Amino acid sequence: LKADFIMANPPFNLDKWGQDRLLEDVRWKFGVPPSGNANFAWVQHMIHHLSPTGKIGLVLANGSLSSQTGGEGDIRRAIIEADLVEGIIALPSQLFYSTGIPVCLWFLSRGKSQPGKTLFIDARNMGTMVTRRLRELTSGEDGDIKKLTDTFEAFQQGTLEDEKGFCAVVTTDDIKAQDYILTPGRYVGIAETEDDGEPFDEKMQRITGELSKLFNRS
Repeated sequence: LKADFIMANPPFNLDKWGQDRLLEDVRWKFGVPPSGNANFAWVQHMIHHLSPTGKIGLVLANGSLSSQTGGEGDIRRAIIEADLVEGIIALPSQLFYSTGIPVCLWFLSRGKSQPGKTLFIDARNMGTMVTRRLRELTSGEDGDIKKLTDTFEAFQQGTLEDEKGFCAVVTTDDIKAQDYILTPGRYVGIAETEDDGEPFDEKMQRITGELSKLFNRS
């Protein structure tokens, strides 16, 4: 099978996935995945079955963005250098019924519309709590999902401008300078906040006083 579109939510950080029986597998073009974590086995399995113009969208645990253990850093570097990573989105926590951990979205593509560039989006502050334990990304014309899709489409069309704290278009050389780590927060920076007019010295004294009271309470 060679698929034009692949969308998947594989098990996070799966261990005991049978690496010892698959050491010579043809799918491991970018390196043999570690025996204790199947994240990059899933990724390479999907890339192997991708058509020459195919696209992948998948959910992974955040460790996939930065892990260096078991050769994962080398596999991630090879995938980046092959210019397959089109976009990474960091999601907020509590989006799943089964786990509260935050996760990320990987978008991989053959024949990227912006070769040599990757879009990073930090969406960790998006979403609305619908219950005490569950968050949802809002839909509709002014919703979170529309903002994310519009941002991605603008990037693909080459019209996107970086928004500090939210999105950034980054070259492969810039990713290399960050040791091939794909955590969006490294690239989008911190959003600027409006000056509230309170002098720094007074604010620091007030905040440290409040912190001291909270420590006493705890």
